Amino acid sequence: MAGKTVWISGASSGLGKAAAQALLAQGWQVVSGARSFKGNEETGELGRTLPLDVRSEQSVAAFCEEALSLYGVPDALINAAGILIMGPAEETSLSEYEAVMDTVFFGSVRLTQAVLPLMREKGSGKIVMLSSVNGLMPTPFQSAYVAAKHALEGYSECLMMEARPHNIQVMIVEPGDHRGGQDKYRASAAAISKAYQDSFTRVRATVHHDESTGGHPEAFGKKLARALSRKKLPARLRATTLKETAAIILHDILPGRLFARFLAGYYKV
Repeated sequence: MAGKTVWISGASSGLGKAAAQALLAQGWQVVSGARSFKGNEETGELGRTLPLDVRSEQSVAAFCEEALSLYGVPDALINAAGILIMGPAEETSLSEYEAVMDTVFFGSVRLTQAVLPLMREKGSGKIVMLSSVNGLMPTPFQSAYVAAKHALEGYSECLMMEARPHNIQVMIVEPGDHRGGQDKYRASAAAISKAYQDSFTRVRATVHHDESTGGHPEAFGKKLARALSRKKLPARLRATTLKETAAIILHDILPGRLFARFLAGYYKV
């Protein structure tokens, strides 16, 4: 895979970081972007790092210009930037919804729209959208994140069809719970009333347990790197536990209210 170039957003931690490390180990030229990166630096584990705030058009433009000067048009783009705010749907503020949507959904759109013309002119490219199991089914008190991932799924499916005639492939990646990297980006909504506090506390404890016992980011990174190295990308790539895979199947076959009761029982809502 020597000579292939990939740009990755959200590469400072979690699954974005794991993807960067795995692709670098495979011989890719990696340009890693994140808000926490301060400048153009060469690292031993993330390739070249550049500042990137996907919420800012100016930051996206600056990242693309600098990355182009390093290695030229990328062969692949991985949209992995994200944040999560937990809170009741009734009480999560519009500004909190906007913060999640602007990072997870609009941030992915901004970077994709900046890169697509470059790939079209080149005549090829691969775009990876880091969705989630939450792009397929809900988790209580994560309505902002679930909504953003559902939006990303719909956008990606449209893009998959539109980009195909230009020899640009799109892959939706749907990971389940993985260890590490989440607590830093999982804030609580500013307002959580007594009406929701008990069930919110139980759900948060279940989410924390599932993530602390979830998959290893290193294994996820290797799985993504293998898929990206294929000539033809799968439309979807899932990285889920047996329990999560079973839940996805039940979501598709059970009546909606029955599945909602099942999931509510699991999270003790």
